[in-house]
Order: sequence, then C-alpha cells, then structure tokens
Amino acid sequence: MPRRSSKPNRSYQIAGQIQRDLAELIARELKDPRVGMVTLNAVEVSPDYAHAKVFFSLLKGDPRETEEALNHAAGHLRNGLFKRLHIHTVPTLHFVFDRTTERAADMNALIARAVASRSKEADGA
Repeated sequence: MPRRSSKPNRSYQIAGQIQRDLAELIARELKDPRVGMVTLNAVEVSPDYAHAKVFFSLLKGDPRETEEALNHAAGHLRNGLFKRLHIHTVPTLHFVFDRTTERAADMNALIARAVASRSKEADGA
C-alpha cells in the first residue's frame, strides 16, 4: 500500500499557524490607523512556501485602504513571523480583502425578502 504524502497536511498546518501568528502581530504591533478591526479569514500557502495569500474581512473602514496598509506592512509582519515560525522559508505575504461575509449578508437579505414576499402572497391568497 503506497504511503500518502504528508505535504498537503503540513501546508494546512503552516497556513493555520501563520493565520494565528499574524492575527496576534496585527493586533499587538501594527499601529497604522488605516488598519482597524481586521479578521483574518484564511491563509493559502503556495506549494513551495514562498508566498502566502492572507484573506481578511473588515468590521468597518475602507477595504482598499486597509488592504494597502496591510500590504505596506507585509515586510514588518513577515519579520515578526520569522521570529515565531520554525520553518526554513517564511512566505512573502499578500493581503486580499475577502468579500465572502459581504456576499453572505447580501444572500441572507435576498432570502429574507423572498420569504417575506412569499408569506404575503400566502396570506393574500
């Protein structure tokens, strides 16, 4: 029976650790006023661990400004990761605004409207 590679699992473990460490670094060390209440939703690490896409959402503020500020601070955050992670290569960070929560809220609003209009039709019939 062939052995399965543990690489995909290791990639997920590293991505999870990067996500946890970055959340702490952003909260404690980043002083840029453009970065407000940021939530890191996911991290995708390239197979060679050279790059990491960090998906974030925002409670309030301008997503473009926040993305710009985070990408500007990426080098500083990467240096913080060097001190925390015990891996050979710490990836270059690329921050991307994640619109999933916005889309989910829009979808919930659409469903609520559809249900409300259906119940009005049922009451009127």
